[in-house]
Amino acid sequence: MNDRQSRMTGRIVKALSGYYYVQPDRENGSAPASPLQCRARGIFKKKGVSPLVGDKVVYSVTENGEGTVDEILPRTSELIRPPVANVDQAVLVFSVLEPALNLQLLDKFLVHIEHAGIPAVLCLSKQDLAASGEKADAAREAARKVREIYEPIGYEVIGTSARLAEGVEELRDRLTGRLSVFAGQSGVGKSSLLNALVPGLSLETNEISMKLGRGKHTTRHVELIPLGNGSFVADTPGFSQLDFAELGIEDLGRCFPEMRELAAECRFRGCTHVHEPSCAVLAAKAEGAVSESRYEHYVQFLNEMKEKKRRY
Repeated sequence: MNDRQSRMTGRIVKALSGYYYVQPDRENGSAPASPLQCRARGIFKKKGVSPLVGDKVVYSVTENGEGTVDEILPRTSELIRPPVANVDQAVLVFSVLEPALNLQLLDKFLVHIEHAGIPAVLCLSKQDLAASGEKADAAREAARKVREIYEPIGYEVIGTSARLAEGVEELRDRLTGRLSVFAGQSGVGKSSLLNALVPGLSLETNEISMKLGRGKHTTRHVELIPLGNGSFVADTPGFSQLDFAELGIEDLGRCFPEMRELAAECRFRGCTHVHEPSCAVLAAKAEGAVSESRYEHYVQFLNEMKEKKRRY
């Protein structure tokens, strides 16, 4: 077999200790092959490029049965944290309780996802807590609030319970044929959901530390989990350091869809929507058309970014 014949295409499904594990593309309905352990060619380092999990690549098989990543095919999207390429959508998993729903953190996630240009789906896990018991009212109120704030601005909200298998099929339909990133606070039940979606997967799940209100990290690296039918899910380490390093202050408003749509009606171009006269966002907030919590978080993030800029 010559070199040209041995060059094939596939997708990187895992990166670990300098190795890239490439899932070969299926040919004519054939059964999926096991991922091949590959090294990347030195040329990438010289160019300052790193292969990422999710990359579609051209690879070749070496004599020892391993492989070499020879070429990275053009990316449709790229996330910096977690480092994943060609993501079609982000599924942000937040529990209705245990840990308590944190809308500021949810908005921070959404800013990063919007900045990357990736559609987001909000998944409210642990819906069984809203069914009965002493915490049911608080759980139902948390779910109602999320739908009231986020559905009008275009985000799809799916309620799930891994324990009762509720919403799992609806979520599976949303994942079909796509590469999805699962992200969210630690301990919200991402691993339990993935175990429900992929029977036999047995991802390690973690108990919540009630003292800290968060789970211990059990996911150590980014890895794509195949769901069949060309669907992959990236189970990602907890976003422990969500900062705005790659975001400019002028970009922030564009990462809030409701503000992005209103910005053209502001009197001043480059309006920060904080103090300017004839600001369409402030007018909409006064009328209740922009959520108080979303606007409050926007201002908090803006101040955080300005503070960071002053320090450097």
